[in-house]
Amino acid sequence: MDQRRRKRRRRRPQSRRRRKRNLMLKIIFFIILVVGTVAGLFLWKRYGPTKEKADLDKYYGIQNENQLAVIINNGVLEPKGMISEGKAYIEYGTVRDYINERFYWDPNENIMLYTLPGDVITVGVGSKDYTVSKEKNSEDYVILKTEGNTAYIALEFVQKYTDMEYEVFDDPSRVMIVTETGETQVAQARKDTQVRYQGGVKSPILTEISKKDEVTVIESEGDWEKVRTKDGFIGYVKKSALKKAETRVISRNFDAPQYTGITRDYTINMAWHNVTNAEANSSVLEMIARSKGLTTISPTWFHVQDISGNMDSIASADYVNYAHQSNIEVWAAIRDFDGGINSAEESYAMLSKTSNRENLTNQLIAAALQLGIDGINVDFEKISAECGEHYIQFIRELSVKCHQNGLVLSVDNYVPQEYNRQYHRKEQGVFADYVVIMGYDEHYGGSPVAGSVSSYNFVRSGIENTLKEVPASKVISALPFFTRVWKETPKTAEELSAQAGTEAAEYPDNVESTAYSMAEAAAVVAQAGATANWDEETKQNFATWEAEGSTFKVWLEDVSSLEPKLQLMKDYGLAGTAAWRLGQEEPEVWELILKYVN
Repeated sequence: MDQRRRKRRRRRPQSRRRRKRNLMLKIIFFIILVVGTVAGLFLWKRYGPTKEKADLDKYYGIQNENQLAVIINNGVLEPKGMISEGKAYIEYGTVRDYINERFYWDPNENIMLYTLPGDVITVGVGSKDYTVSKEKNSEDYVILKTEGNTAYIALEFVQKYTDMEYEVFDDPSRVMIVTETGETQVAQARKDTQVRYQGGVKSPILTEISKKDEVTVIESEGDWEKVRTKDGFIGYVKKSALKKAETRVISRNFDAPQYTGITRDYTINMAWHNVTNAEANSSVLEMIARSKGLTTISPTWFHVQDISGNMDSIASADYVNYAHQSNIEVWAAIRDFDGGINSAEESYAMLSKTSNRENLTNQLIAAALQLGIDGINVDFEKISAECGEHYIQFIRELSVKCHQNGLVLSVDNYVPQEYNRQYHRKEQGVFADYVVIMGYDEHYGGSPVAGSVSSYNFVRSGIENTLKEVPASKVISALPFFTRVWKETPKTAEELSAQAGTEAAEYPDNVESTAYSMAEAAAVVAQAGATANWDEETKQNFATWEAEGSTFKVWLEDVSSLEPKLQLMKDYGLAGTAAWRLGQEEPEVWELILKYVN
């Protein structure tokens, strides 16, 4: 008994130590638990997915309740739309730039136009009616509305003439428009998930999608897919939340209008005849006699007289008869320079009003029918960037009138460059019968440096870039029957000092040039006692000489330079060639052209 008591007395200190140790372990465990919890919360806050919702008004750019957000294909645009009387309307500029460029709005005369293959649709502001071929048609909604200077077109009307689909959604008010066709990538959601503003779990949520919902896959970015939902959200979904993307072909039952024109079943061999006055028409027989194989002649008869669209003419019915007797068609040229108007500002003022364009078009058609000519050649060279949409509308309207009257429409263009995109070559390729590329003025009168007027690579790039927008069967490659003799004179110290800090100071020489026909340029070289040698880079004969403290240079146009350019016409299967301009060409030049157009 006493022994058991002694044992219990010995165990008491051990029990206390054990309890103390257990307490310490519990405290340590609790501290670890607290630290772990805090760390977990910190890590979750830092790396876990946020439930923050994106500000959708800010996402769509909506600033007031009357705005309609606009999503077109894979882009969220400025909210330039509105809902009125239950119909969706889109601002004209958005329709033109993103949906269908063929809609045209004239704010001067408050009418909207749309050009069909054989007619022009006209709609007035606030009207449910529209006219086609002077026949009135009606819709059960207002087609065109304005707010201030801004025009809005009913999407339902746009859809009548556009291969597109659209749907309107609420909260916020938005319209999802799809115009794309062909193959696209789509994927189904594996589970309920979120579409986030950017790729990352900390990015705000735009919307939720449910399991089996389908999204359009725009592109992959690491572990995320950029997608478009059917209700107009463009954001990011984790790849793991989507099934494998598959290819889907988008097509709609849209009966697209067929824009057909007038074509010739032979290779066009055209030349411009620079007719400067009525008396000069009498030289047509001489010009025709000197040429060989001409199919088409384009006399420079018509000039835009004023900004109201009136026209000056030095045309001759006898000229037309002489040409026709030689089996040569006459495509009379109309110009916005060298007579009457002669500036970009005047061309804009004339073309930007529908009544002006109509006036000019009617005069052209009347003159063509009266003279019995075969076509119109448009040579407008004063078109500014802001005038582009008005210019191409003029081409559309003129095309309709020409085709109604059996007239060929050809349109002259610069070699494609970024700064002349406003000429809308692709749309020309739809409405014009022939698109002419003027493969010259690579170095022009007034150029600060001397150079070729029409090097081989300049002509080739002009053809290649045009063919990206226009079918080869409509393209005519125009070549120069002229060149320039350049005179370079070193600037004096005083001139350089006066030009310091200006663009002119970048050029050490004063440069002048004079245009000569092919024969005249060859005579200038001979008179100078210079020798022309072949330059492989430009594929032209080049001559240079010194005289009176200046350097003279010329890149000659002749049979040797024209042949590789004519070969390009053959290689690319173009509709033909043209020459600026008829003059005193040697017979071998026409023999060469005949070889390539037959």
